[in-house]
Amino acid sequence: MSRWDILKQRQARLRADSAALLDRFLIGSISQSPSMTGHSLTTKVHGKTVTLYARKAIVPQAVAMGTRYQRLWTLLQALSKVNWELLNLEHR
Repeated sequence: MSRWDILKQRQARLRADSAALLDRFLIGSISQSPSMTGHSLTTKVHGKTVTLYARKAIVPQAVAMGTRYQRLWTLLQALSKVNWELLNLEHR
């Protein structure tokens, strides 16, 4: 199997894995300040950092969605690397 074929297979797998995570992810981090009783989501909106209150009932789900985003980001970085390698092989 050629390098091209291996990279195309890896690209297809990464695309499928990424697509599976696109439905429910959350950009930001959930935290609990020691001085506060509730949780908050810190994220960027239009280039500015904002903090939003997170109700106790949604905290576990929000944390899981944040973890999905981290996994998605890792997959997208790997996909970008594979795409770069394919681009270089195309133009050899």
